[in-house]
Amino acid sequence: MRELNIEFSCYDHPVVLTVEEQDKKHRLYVVSALAGTKVDMKILSQRLGLGKGGLRMAPEENLLEVLQVPLGCVTPFALLNESASAVSLLLDQGFKSKQSCYFHPLTNDVTIALSSSNLDKFLMSIGRQPAYVDLEASPVVGKDNPPDLADFVPSGVPNSAEPIEKVTPTNVPRQNDVPKEKTCLPEVKAKPKVQNKGAEKTQSKIPTNGANVEKFVNDVFDIMSPLFLSEVSKKLNVKQEELSSIFDGFKEQATIDLESVTTSLKNAAYTAGFEAGFETMLNSGLKGQASRK
Repeated sequence: MRELNIEFSCYDHPVVLTVEEQDKKHRLYVVSALAGTKVDMKILSQRLGLGKGGLRMAPEENLLEVLQVPLGCVTPFALLNESASAVSLLLDQGFKSKQSCYFHPLTNDVTIALSSSNLDKFLMSIGRQPAYVDLEASPVVGKDNPPDLADFVPSGVPNSAEPIEKVTPTNVPRQNDVPKEKTCLPEVKAKPKVQNKGAEKTQSKIPTNGANVEKFVNDVFDIMSPLFLSEVSKKLNVKQEELSSIFDGFKEQATIDLESVTTSLKNAAYTAGFEAGFETMLNSGLKGQASRK
């Protein structure tokens, strides 16, 4: 951005995590919205022409393979990667009315503040036409009213990036002092996280803690399975072996939806953590400034 003479400020803060969205055909979307904007996934899915349930949170491995960033680093800046050329970006039109917008610069322990015009300048420099939409709108979609956001549906599915050697993210000037103007307070849900650009898949593909959605969902079914088989076999007087295939079919159908719901819950928790952590950092900075006066 320095080469493009784009003005921005950089702030350190605790590590935070976020995710992106995906449709059933594995096309990917990055949706960046203000913290106060309420985005209804079902409505957004209809507006894209994907039906009510066509849009869901993307699996974590897509972040590394397509955006080349780990969990928590999803950001419009990640679209500069060639592997993300087929990813669609939707920006909250509310950004236009804000003096500063806040995004992660390919790492989730730093936040970049810049104006929407400077964000546009960056996006156009990588061949992207900025798309600002009303994410809270709920237009009628039907035979006589085609989906208003259908033009933003990617024409193809992103290709997974080839494994890349571990690279340290480019350093940017960091400004630890808190912005003095109210408009510099965080207004945006930071969307992406990026760490070492092509870190080995095993490093961030499978979290080592309770944030692993796939493991959590499997654990839920592992708990349900013996209870289901035991109770149903007693009531129907059927052998548990005969019911196993029924439960397996149920598990196969429900897994995707349960993973999507769990990921949404995790995303909400991460966002709340980001807002709380960043607010604490700002308050600490303001107190420090007051003590020096």
